[in-house]
Amino acid sequence: MSVQERKERERADRERLIVATARELAEQQGWDAVTTRRLAERIEYSQPVLYSHFRGKREIIGAVALEGAAEMAAAVRAATSAVDGPRARVTALARAYLDFAARNPAVYDAIFQLDGGLAYAREDTPEPLKDAFAALLETLGEVAGGGVHPGLFTETFWAALHGLVTLTRAGRLPPEHTEVRVGLLVDRLAAF
Repeated sequence: MSVQERKERERADRERLIVATARELAEQQGWDAVTTRRLAERIEYSQPVLYSHFRGKREIIGAVALEGAAEMAAAVRAATSAVDGPRARVTALARAYLDFAARNPAVYDAIFQLDGGLAYAREDTPEPLKDAFAALLETLGEVAGGGVHPGLFTETFWAALHGLVTLTRAGRLPPEHTEVRVGLLVDRLAAF
């Protein structure tokens, strides 16, 4: 291995450590607790080293969002591939999405709530975000119904799921009725 390859590998390792530490700190204490000073202390590097990887917290949030979007896409695909039939796949998709948000609230916020400097719904949208939407579209597109654009149906279903996540986390919806809400979404919105 050349010196250059070793330096590149070490740089990539440091970047992964910064992102993992930010994510861990955000999940434990919230995003307000994530500062470059605290990250530098936790990973035992100086703040200038952090700034050599990320220009600031916004870019760190963006990196966590991209990582989380890839994980969410994988979770949705795993859940939908484990069942047969369109109704079962849509139900599995909804549960996987809600479970991901519940298990990873800070990551979910990085993807959908916080400014990570990422472009959404544009040509220059990063690939992990496009793939997360594609993971939803793969299942929801097949149940959109005649005359309904699959992408628009997917956006609407996704918006409903996001609303459930947001309102449940805020204490506006009692969590004990989540399964009933999923059933309503699947039966009524997906028109089964």
